[in-house]
Amino acid sequence: MTASNTKGLISVRDLGVTFGHGTNEVKAVRGVSFDVAQGESFGIVGESGSGKSTVLRAICGLAPTSAGTITFQGEALKAPRQPAFYRDVQMVFQDPYASLHPRHTIDKVLSEPLAIHGLDDPEGRVERALEDVGLGQGFRFRFPHQLSGGQRQRVAIARALILEPQVLLLDEPTSALDASIQAEVLNLLDALRHKRGLTYVLVSHDLAVVAHMCERLVVMQHGREVEELTRSALQHHEATQEYTRNLLVASEGFKAKGTST
Repeated sequence: MTASNTKGLISVRDLGVTFGHGTNEVKAVRGVSFDVAQGESFGIVGESGSGKSTVLRAICGLAPTSAGTITFQGEALKAPRQPAFYRDVQMVFQDPYASLHPRHTIDKVLSEPLAIHGLDDPEGRVERALEDVGLGQGFRFRFPHQLSGGQRQRVAIARALILEPQVLLLDEPTSALDASIQAEVLNLLDALRHKRGLTYVLVSHDLAVVAHMCERLVVMQHGREVEELTRSALQHHEATQEYTRNLLVASEGFKAKGTST
């Protein structure tokens, strides 16, 4: 596949990620390329094991890059990532309970990145972060186990946003939530992107989620990219590859939702 001609805030070129050595070697990602423009919401879709989350982790520096390049704002990223990178790029993980320290209050969870990066006015920043994700100050001194799954994911989003990044990397951000809560969190993310001018890279196995959230997407299978589609092409079932068409058929309850909330 030929990479998009869109000038990218994030550009991935011929990315390879390999785990293990010798007989235990696994090529998790092979030759993946795409661009994500500033302010765009870009999706990466595929079945479990397709390598989509590994691509996200490679961008964030949590998975080793064995081939290719990743650039951010025109500069090639090196391992380990510099602290300044994490001011601009933050990740929201799939399981909000696993990503929050069980013995830290929400106040501690949100204050810690501010202390690490030396930002001023931690009190005001924590208060604003909770308000931005629809949680009042009453949640500030609770522990993660005292919150619902949806509330925990809102805290995880607040933690990612508190450093005022440009980019959020979203790894299946609603798949661990009840169906009734998923739409609330997706609508929150959509509203935050438009309010703050954020750029999203969203990984999901759910085509309905991607159709709702993303302008463009890349489809992955067995560590490789299958094709790149626009939201319109996805909604009109204009996939050119059989694998993508099979994903559309297999996506239970798939409906073209457009951008409505």
